[in-house]
Amino acid sequence: MRQLVISSDNKSPKLLIPLVVIAAVGIGWGTAQFGLLVPGLMLSLLLILPFLYTVFKEPKAGIIAFIAYCFIFNFFTREIGHFQYLYIIEGLLVLSWIAAIFHTTKDYDWSLLKSEICVLGAIWMLINFVELFNPAGASLLGWLVDMRYPLLWLLIVPLCMVVFNTKKDLNIFLILIIGMSLLATLNGVKQVTIGMFPGEHAWLTSSGYKTHVIFGQLRAFSFYIDASQFGSSQAHLLIVALVLALGPFKMWKRVLCGLAAIAFLYGESISGTRGALFTIFIGMTVVLFINKNLKLFTLALLLAVTGFCFLKYTTIGQSHFEIRRMRSALRPNDASLNTRFNNQAKLQDYLASRPFGGGVGTIGYTGKHYNSGTYLASIPPDSYWVKIWAEYGIVGFVIWISLMMYIIGKCCGIVWTTKDKGLKFKLTALTAGSTAIVISSYGNELMNVMPSAMIIYVSWAFIFLGPKLDKEIEEQQLLASQENQEEEEQQQQLPTYA
Repeated sequence: MRQLVISSDNKSPKLLIPLVVIAAVGIGWGTAQFGLLVPGLMLSLLLILPFLYTVFKEPKAGIIAFIAYCFIFNFFTREIGHFQYLYIIEGLLVLSWIAAIFHTTKDYDWSLLKSEICVLGAIWMLINFVELFNPAGASLLGWLVDMRYPLLWLLIVPLCMVVFNTKKDLNIFLILIIGMSLLATLNGVKQVTIGMFPGEHAWLTSSGYKTHVIFGQLRAFSFYIDASQFGSSQAHLLIVALVLALGPFKMWKRVLCGLAAIAFLYGESISGTRGALFTIFIGMTVVLFINKNLKLFTLALLLAVTGFCFLKYTTIGQSHFEIRRMRSALRPNDASLNTRFNNQAKLQDYLASRPFGGGVGTIGYTGKHYNSGTYLASIPPDSYWVKIWAEYGIVGFVIWISLMMYIIGKCCGIVWTTKDKGLKFKLTALTAGSTAIVISSYGNELMNVMPSAMIIYVSWAFIFLGPKLDKEIEEQQLLASQENQEEEEQQQQLPTYA
């Protein structure tokens, strides 16, 4: 019997060697015929199969991968190309949904889908479907491309509410967005000090130089779609990190968050994004409003007025590109600002007789590519608010702005009623950051571009989960207190010996 086993084991390598040789020859032939596509697919399978197994075993792994990927997919687009890397975002979300629905070892609380933030997302998605029947007759392909961000609201928020919804998950989310944003800061610094990656340089020389090289000075854009998105995202994370640095946490955590906030401030400055100043101002105003601290609010207002006067009424530091660029945002005769006002005046005349707008996908990038030759396609929106107004009309815009104001107000109310101080600071950071991006989107298309869109949607999920998390923390503290009390009583009952 023993000899049979040994003989069987000896035959296995002999059978394996021919298979390896055949596989190597097959891969070599495929490479010769189709180039690097074949080894690329083989390598992808080696990476994808373990990832699929991990996601189906633990669905929140797909959400974590999705969060990280939203920061860097533009890097793959520029450096590798030949594939629509943007659509991997939806792929990761759909994969996570399937894994959660068919999961057999965990019992998820699907009643959380009844949350207001999920219902509001469904309402906005329904309005997008109604826009298919807009009499303006927009292209269906344009609608399919532009409706992906309302769809992301419906994919991300409910998924996080059900799967990615614990205090530990909130901490993972904060660490991820701060860490990935710091990586983006480092790449931005590299761009302006050392140089760019080949794909970044090719993009800059082909079209990006028109808006990203001003008076010979490069506006850093890092991994993001452009410098405006990079600067605004850095300002967003500056607010988050700064609030956490002031929270009731361990000193080393506060120091790290403070250093991250300084890094994000520098990243915002090298982007040359003027609108990011208003993102910071709005975010900090929300922080002060939530905390209802009159002394702190007065001090912050004084600092804001001082900074405004410094930029508006002095020429100090004019030799520095970053200061000169920020100062131009406060000039009423700025050519870029006047162009935006002129475009809005044109839209007002056009939309006066179109209360439901021109249809989803008729303005901006999708307008040029899928509705070319139309009037709206010829006007750049330069603002997400203006884009909503142009596509959905005044009726749709009023509905959208009402939804946003309700969500902002509800978020502030949740933070006010949160009892746990640590959780309150985390939710304050997310509320202030997401609100700042929503309002700053009046100046640029921010909240429908990654990673800002992802951060806003996941932030909303955690904020609306706030009461649940607060209750769980309170129960854990009560349980720990009871256990400590029982231990003390048991120690008191132990006999003592002289």
